[in-house]
Amino acid sequence: MTDDSRQARWENRTEALLAVASLLFLTSYAVQVLASDLPRAWRTVCVVVLFAAWAVFAVDYAVRWRLSGQGPRFVRRHLLDTLVLVLPLLRPLRVVHIYEAVQRRHGRPRLALHARVVTYSGLSALLLGFAASLAVYQHERGAPGATIRTFGDAVWWASATLATVGYGDETPVTPMGRLIAVGLMLCGLALLGAVTGSFSSWLLQVFTREDDKRPPGR
Repeated sequence: MTDDSRQARWENRTEALLAVASLLFLTSYAVQVLASDLPRAWRTVCVVVLFAAWAVFAVDYAVRWRLSGQGPRFVRRHLLDTLVLVLPLLRPLRVVHIYEAVQRRHGRPRLALHARVVTYSGLSALLLGFAASLAVYQHERGAPGATIRTFGDAVWWASATLATVGYGDETPVTPMGRLIAVGLMLCGLALLGAVTGSFSSWLLQVFTREDDKRPPGR
């Protein structure tokens, strides 16, 4: 049996587990941040779930690296998985990746390439925005001179940052909050570039088809 087939079998078997781990990670993190009066026992449960989800990602990453037989090249060829393992903020994005894999494995009708880019970019923006709102709210609330004092403020800030608008009425003041802001800016630029490029490509295809349908000499 080749390494590719072994890796494919492993990925098929772990799709559901990784999806559950991604959702549990986001849910437990949200509960821990938003429920400020959470009893100590439940807060401990949330921390355990967070580390357990990370352990699932780490084991899956290590196994797929071993089965791929690619050595260090695996890191470059699976950049999203590497970032998901290192940066907790990106772990909810596994949901989008796994959804695509499930659709492909079951042979369900898939959207056109341009529609998939827009759809998955939108889902990624929602997940990233929610996760970033939680993270920046956790670090900014109660900080001296902070302008992001409620979760609603954090959602507004994340939306403006992802959209590359940057009103500046609410900005992070803590080092960790600013680091999150830099990451969110880069993700916003990448998502905006993907959607803009896909839309431009679609327009070019439409204009090309219209030109092909015109009678010769006109």
